[in-house]
Amino acid sequence: MIEQDLQKRLVDQEILQGSDLLDEIHKVKQNNQQLIIELNTKYHTKKEVTKYLSDITGKPVDPSVDVSLPFYSDFGKHITFGKNIFINLNVTFVDLGGIMIEDNVLIGPGARLVTVNHLVSSKKRRGLRVAPICVKKNAWIGANATILSGVTIGENAIVAADATVTKDVPANVIVAGSPAKQIRKIIEE
Repeated sequence: MIEQDLQKRLVDQEILQGSDLLDEIHKVKQNNQQLIIELNTKYHTKKEVTKYLSDITGKPVDPSVDVSLPFYSDFGKHITFGKNIFINLNVTFVDLGGIMIEDNVLIGPGARLVTVNHLVSSKKRRGLRVAPICVKKNAWIGANATILSGVTIGENAIVAADATVTKDVPANVIVAGSPAKQIRKIIEE
């Protein structure tokens, strides 16, 4: 299937305007936009939301995944959910580079996970570079936090509200600020 192979072809390369890859991306995005609009514009049971998420991602989503609507994704097919996840309302997944959410993760309202970046060169600025995001088990991403491409959030880590995460976050720490910096370690009681 085009979408499954696409992520592998996208990571760590420049995607320039006029590329055949952009045409493939836009075809998948069109279908995803229809599903996202249907998901967000009327009431759905939890079972229906899970079905929509499975259709959006192209993978089975465990019934223990709980998403408060509205939920946003630009691409959809490069999202993978673990189990027992809670995603609050207005969360945005820009997932072309791949987003992996492991088990027991909490994501606060208005958070943004962005795997796409434009190129620095002004001559290539309309081009893209993508890199995956991974949120490890039992992590908590606070309200309005932004996780940028290529970042891994470590197991049990906490990203404070409004933080902008530009680098990997180790396990068992709290990060805050923009750019996010470690403010303390988490010591289990």
